[in-house]
Amino acid sequence: MTQLDQLKSYTTVVADTGNFLQLAQFAPRDATTNPSLILKAVLSPDYAPLLHETMAAHRGKALDEIVDQVLVRFGLEILKYVPGRVSTEVDARLSFDRTASIARARRLMALYEAAGIPRERVLIKLAATWEGIQAAAELEREGIHCNLTLLFSFAQAVACGEAKVQLISPFVGRIYDWYKKSAGAAWDEAANAGLNDPGVKSVTRIYAYYKQHGIATEVMGASFRNVGQIRALAGCDLLTISPDLLAQLQADESPLARVLDPAQVPTIAKLSLDEAAFRFLHNEDAMASDKLSEGIRLFAADAVKLDQMIQQA
Repeated sequence: MTQLDQLKSYTTVVADTGNFLQLAQFAPRDATTNPSLILKAVLSPDYAPLLHETMAAHRGKALDEIVDQVLVRFGLEILKYVPGRVSTEVDARLSFDRTASIARARRLMALYEAAGIPRERVLIKLAATWEGIQAAAELEREGIHCNLTLLFSFAQAVACGEAKVQLISPFVGRIYDWYKKSAGAAWDEAANAGLNDPGVKSVTRIYAYYKQHGIATEVMGASFRNVGQIRALAGCDLLTISPDLLAQLQADESPLARVLDPAQVPTIAKLSLDEAAFRFLHNEDAMASDKLSEGIRLFAADAVKLDQMIQQA
């Protein structure tokens, strides 16, 4: 068996791409998108007709409505290739606006439902700010399931669990990036690989906390830089993986052992966070504060680029 096949026996494999034509060869259950992946896809000649077709069908509508139509159109195409769920992201520029995030999420879901897709097959992605988490809590009560993204701190994970969100996406690779950059010339790659990778350690801690305390929120490791990070999280509820890394796993037939197991987790004290405690605890984590802010800026910048493409077409 390939390592991809072995991984699927422990973990739900999710494809992290807007390039739906690549999906069939890896047979993932779910797929995730974000503004950067959608922008990358629409810049490809393979997908330009889909973009222009969607724009033509909705010409004259407000720009944000057309953007949502484009996002959902990609989601609908992806759902033809995966049996499970697709994650579609709310505009990152709304990351600190609870009310607007809820409205945008409802509109995205309404578009999917109008196309005949049941709610169970869609996850609405929101940045794991305090406002995003509270928006997700309300949406979950309405039966709109959410994927909380740009998650870097333990505080974010605790708050998401308390909000009873469906799924969180801790960003393994971006955590790794921050620590590597911070260490500079002192960084020892071998000493910080595998189970010692700072991104892997973060996800492992969150996984253990959720399992120990019976928190139903799914943990989906994301943003991988190498297959070693993926192997070190075998057994995590889900892992969302880029096509390049999926291909590496598919080409490797060496044994892949399960690492994370809900029956074998360390004891971690239960926390309860109100807004003030959340903000303070998150702020105490310099890496998480930096990467959440940076992630929102980057996704917002790509959202602006997509807006501009639509306006100029």
